[in-house]
Amino acid sequence: MGRAFEYRKAAKLKRWGNMSKVFPKLAKAITMAAKSGGADPDTNATLRTAIANAKAQNLPKDNIEAAIKRASAKDAANLAEINYEGKWQYGVLVFVEAATDNNTRTIANIKNIFNKNGGTMVPTGSLEFMFSRKAVFEMKTEDVNIDLEELELELIDAGLEEIKQEDDEHFTIYADYTDFGTMSSKLEEMDLKPEKSSLQRVPNTPIEITDKQMEDLSVLLDKLEDDEDVQAVYTNLA
Repeated sequence: MGRAFEYRKAAKLKRWGNMSKVFPKLAKAITMAAKSGGADPDTNATLRTAIANAKAQNLPKDNIEAAIKRASAKDAANLAEINYEGKWQYGVLVFVEAATDNNTRTIANIKNIFNKNGGTMVPTGSLEFMFSRKAVFEMKTEDVNIDLEELELELIDAGLEEIKQEDDEHFTIYADYTDFGTMSSKLEEMDLKPEKSSLQRVPNTPIEITDKQMEDLSVLLDKLEDDEDVQAVYTNLA
């Protein structure tokens, strides 16, 4: 995948090593999941996944329980999920998912980050067709006791679209976003635990940029992901 991929991966790992920034985002995801689908993870697949992802990032049990309780509290913040879209140089598209209780504040922050780092915001909905929403399950090869061809056959009825081998140690399972709950349940039934499960936006027409361009772009992406209201950032990079 080249040095650009490795640079981006290393930067992301470093950033996610900062628990003071990661923990609030994980807790917010749990709160939103509990608020929209109920506080019981046994009947709320989205909440169950949010909890699993939080545990994988070492979010303490007390924080998880507090995040769930916060969803039903009378004074709970009225969080809204809002998307922001933008363009950068060299044909790079950027899709930002945020959760905020103050859209005026958040859009001002996002716009400022784009403007100061070589990007431009575009009207919401402009880039929607450039991405497909997918249920994505990131797996460790060592955690799976059957080969990938056999796994494919097992997962077809759960909505499997593709299994992508990332390297010798990792692979990724893709399904349509509407099959997220079905695929989650199937993996649980097979006693397979993803490193991370999520709904992501996958580019329909991925592009390549140079290593130097990737380093420059990472400044913009890092600043966007550092914003307290931003939950995820996607690009159309291969």
